[in-house]
Amino acid sequence: MSGRWWALVAVSLATFMTYLDNNVVNVALPTIQRDLALTISGLEWIVSAYILVFAGLLLAGGRLADVFGPRTAFFGGLAVFTLASVAAGLAGSQETLIAARAVQGLGAALLTPSTLALLPRIFPDARERATAVGIWSAVGALALAIGPLTGGFLSENADWGWIFLINLPIGMIAAVIGLRSIRVERAAAGRSSLDLPGLATSAVALFALTYALIEGESRGWTSAPILGAFAAFAVAAVAFLVVESRTAQPMIDLTLFRERVFSGGLLSMGLWSFGVFGIYFFTALYLQSALGFSPTEAGAGFVPMALLMAVIASVSPRIAERFGSAGTVAAGLGLMAVAIGGLSSAGEGSHYLDLLPWFLLYGAGAGLLVPLTNVVLNAMPPARAGVASGVLNVSREVFGLLGITILGAILSARQSAVGGAPLHAFLEAYRFTLVIAAAIVLVGVPVSVYSLRRTRAASASAEPSEPAVAEPVA
Repeated sequence: MSGRWWALVAVSLATFMTYLDNNVVNVALPTIQRDLALTISGLEWIVSAYILVFAGLLLAGGRLADVFGPRTAFFGGLAVFTLASVAAGLAGSQETLIAARAVQGLGAALLTPSTLALLPRIFPDARERATAVGIWSAVGALALAIGPLTGGFLSENADWGWIFLINLPIGMIAAVIGLRSIRVERAAAGRSSLDLPGLATSAVALFALTYALIEGESRGWTSAPILGAFAAFAVAAVAFLVVESRTAQPMIDLTLFRERVFSGGLLSMGLWSFGVFGIYFFTALYLQSALGFSPTEAGAGFVPMALLMAVIASVSPRIAERFGSAGTVAAGLGLMAVAIGGLSSAGEGSHYLDLLPWFLLYGAGAGLLVPLTNVVLNAMPPARAGVASGVLNVSREVFGLLGITILGAILSARQSAVGGAPLHAFLEAYRFTLVIAAAIVLVGVPVSVYSLRRTRAASASAEPSEPAVAEPVA
């Protein structure tokens, strides 16, 4: 196997590790809650702290990759993420665990844009690049299969800390392989700079919005802290737009949103992420609370869905070449919406086999959205590809965060309104929340049909990017 394919192994392992961390926690949440005496808000912050920092600093991570080179950013992010995982695995309190999760988000914010920046440089040939992106995406989907099962097995049979400590050997293997195989162009000094005002205003806006959504139910939606948080979000968001429109090297080039494919593709990706993050989080709780699954059984319950997602992800670029990206992505979102709606029929007397067809339909739909990454990036001029990839990842992570927080707020409000026995109230709220989620994901069908029309998937006929100059290996 040639060096560039070994480089893909290293990049895919790092991606696998960050994707794994997105969902390995969910099944173990009840165990963590018991051991650390956490509230529901504390549980959400264990998930949201990671996503919040990840999404808030993704654009800065992309800029650092431009300034110092994607290879340097990749190994820096890998080191931060791996060490933070060790700290999370050894945490003995809620505060320590949430802090470690936030540092993990910092590492992931460096890793994720650097992997997308590395792939075109490692694979300048368009056909090889399409194959590499398909493999990279399938590995991420595979992490969704292994994550819940791994989290459930470790939390039930060992200690929940191992769901984080498992990242140590994965990170070390990725580092060893990457140091020997990743050879890309070294960035020229002074070529770009960080947009610190843009970073600050975007981070404040995202943090304020997340805080309001997570704490709104417990503190009261009209309380001073929550109204203040919403006000801070509005002010920071406006300030961010003003800063980005005036700076010479913005974190986000606002003119990108004039492109139909780019803006529509971002929204389609965001709606996909909204469904994936939100449903995984709350369905993990449902399987254990309502169906009486053990953590391992709950994790295993997700495996068929995610394995099918990985299989479809590996072939979806070919499907998009044959039928067009608009139809492929629209079909994927439509299948996801139908599956989420089908899951809302689950009740107290349901069994896993009642849910399995909807899980499989959901996995098939989610796998069809893989070509969207190539479509959005290929719609941009080469000079804007780095910025576009950063914004694409922000869209995915921010919508994933909103999937957890918004659906969590809806579920909590509905549960309080229903009343009665705790299990009955939870089930009624869970089913109601799924209907709302299905409607939101369904919006992506007309959006993708309109924005991606007459857009084909990346093919070998695409012009290859300029070959990169090999960076010496330290």
